[in-house]
Amino acid sequence: MTYQPVVVGPGITGWRFLQRTYDSQFAAFNKSPQVQRDTEYFLEKISSVTSARELVNDRRLLGVALGAFGLQDDIKNRYFIQRILEDGTQNDDALANRLSDERYKRLSKAFGFGPGEFRMTVLKSSMADIAERNLVESFEVAVGEQDDSMRIALYAGRELADLAKSDSSNRAKWFTMMGLPPLRKMFETAFGLPSGFGKEDIDKQAGVFRDRARSALGTDDFAQFEDPKVVEKLTNLYLARWQIALFGGSTSSSANALTLLSTSQR
Repeated sequence: MTYQPVVVGPGITGWRFLQRTYDSQFAAFNKSPQVQRDTEYFLEKISSVTSARELVNDRRLLGVALGAFGLQDDIKNRYFIQRILEDGTQNDDALANRLSDERYKRLSKAFGFGPGEFRMTVLKSSMADIAERNLVESFEVAVGEQDDSMRIALYAGRELADLAKSDSSNRAKWFTMMGLPPLRKMFETAFGLPSGFGKEDIDKQAGVFRDRARSALGTDDFAQFEDPKVVEKLTNLYLARWQIALFGGSTSSSANALTLLSTSQR
């Protein structure tokens, strides 16, 4: 039986508990027999996989591969994933490059089955990284089954810093964030953006995100998220707004509490 993470409640109090117990809970989750078997199977078999077709035809291998990028819901979409992998990312018209979700591009790059790409399945260290990412993502999914806001907060805690310190331009970092659904949801919620916001022109969306960042955090420089204190501030804003919505919307008292939280962290 797979270990079920313990989440004591929504909001910042629940988040603090999860942070304190993360290491022990993650270790317990990884000791679950099914989790261990899937990891061992992936590490044993993946080096012999030479094509996207072989990968998608092995459900256990595909489960780990997709899980590492938070795409586990695509386990039945084998033809679609095969196309993502076979197209690669070198050509502008590759399917992964035409999708707004950045995770498909990351998946395709990780295996290198596309034209002109190096097949990554022969690299033990790269495949070990994927297996480890799957463990982390799978634990976050299990947490999300208890409280989805906690899953998103965990995801942001590891993704924001990596994106912030990448070599991309500030503009490109904002667009990458917008292409990662968990991060995007966090920013939309933390900044109080409406549900239909994603239908706006993409450049307009980026501008609004940067405007809200300057207002809430003091700058729109994405590099600020290398600082754990800034990530914590964004996370607290996100969880506060999530909890307000959970308990019936933005009443005057809830709005005042959120304002106090925001200003106390500046």
